[in-house]
Amino acid sequence: MANDDSTVKRFPVACVRDQIASCLRSFGMPEDDVEITANVMVDADKRGIDTHGISCVPNYFSRWKRKIITLDATYTVVRETPVTALVDAGGGLGYVASVRAMELAIGKTKQNGMATVSVRNSAHYGAAGYYTRMAAREGLVAMAMTNTSGPKVVPTYAAQAQLGTNPIAFTAPAKRHKPFNLDMATSTVAGGKIRNKAVEKQPLPLGWALDKTGQPTTDSATHWDGGLMTPLGGLSELGSHKGYGLGAMVEILSTALSGASVVTRPDHGTRDPGTMNLGHFFLCINPTIYRPDGAFEDTVDELIDDLHATTPADPAQPVMVAGEPEDKIEAERESAGIPVPPGLRDRIQEIAKETGADFLLT
Repeated sequence: MANDDSTVKRFPVACVRDQIASCLRSFGMPEDDVEITANVMVDADKRGIDTHGISCVPNYFSRWKRKIITLDATYTVVRETPVTALVDAGGGLGYVASVRAMELAIGKTKQNGMATVSVRNSAHYGAAGYYTRMAAREGLVAMAMTNTSGPKVVPTYAAQAQLGTNPIAFTAPAKRHKPFNLDMATSTVAGGKIRNKAVEKQPLPLGWALDKTGQPTTDSATHWDGGLMTPLGGLSELGSHKGYGLGAMVEILSTALSGASVVTRPDHGTRDPGTMNLGHFFLCINPTIYRPDGAFEDTVDELIDDLHATTPADPAQPVMVAGEPEDKIEAERESAGIPVPPGLRDRIQEIAKETGADFLLT
């Protein structure tokens, strides 16, 4: 039944988390995995990353029905050294495997100074910055990256998609400031932003996307009809080769180390029953292996101070650093609630009716 309210409505964080959890539970995900997954997903919504929270539920529902993800997956450490590990996610969504992989990397880094963990046989893991912020809370520097479910991004000069949005996150702890937290797609925008515009039938800003012939478009409906995405930079004249190169780097680190499926393989993401076989890569560094305790954080604080002191082009818009816009949104949404647009509410209601999940967004 369609939602009669055509406005964006706000719901408490706990309500959105519970709605996500109820849907995942109805898909057959075990309770312990539901708790971890729902917490990571609602963290994205709290921080304004609306592409990676509750809006992902319809995609996960579709993938569950198509039997390309395993909701009751088993996490396994396949290979391990004091500073590395290879993890098999069992075909499940990437949240649990990624939380466990980052916990493993954090433990190894505290013992040995630095560590890397690769994950294979996984699926979408949400917002990459969640995992690097886990490490920053322990005083560690971290990076996280992943390949994605299918080619949507064109190489520079191309009219054919060959890479995913392949995000990178980097977080550095500070003392006086919150951590520097960069979380970015290597495409011009995250794919979920185009998807969300399409769900709400809204136009796209020029430069976000191409139609299936490789021509620039503002029609979000092309998302459902072979639409393509541009690498970071958009056009070759604006440096799209840099986004293209970063995307290829993420693909290499996520797949060539773990043995996950490369996005250019035929039927990537659907070729193996029960798994999309995506790959993730996590890196942690303890700054005290280089400098005295606290010195790294002092330098990060100094840089952030200097960047904040930059003369703004518009006095009404001060200069910020990576992570601060999300920090501001999180503070606001903790009190005002998470906005959920009508098209998404309708879709969640349909899923709840089909699966028996509770529908809480009323």
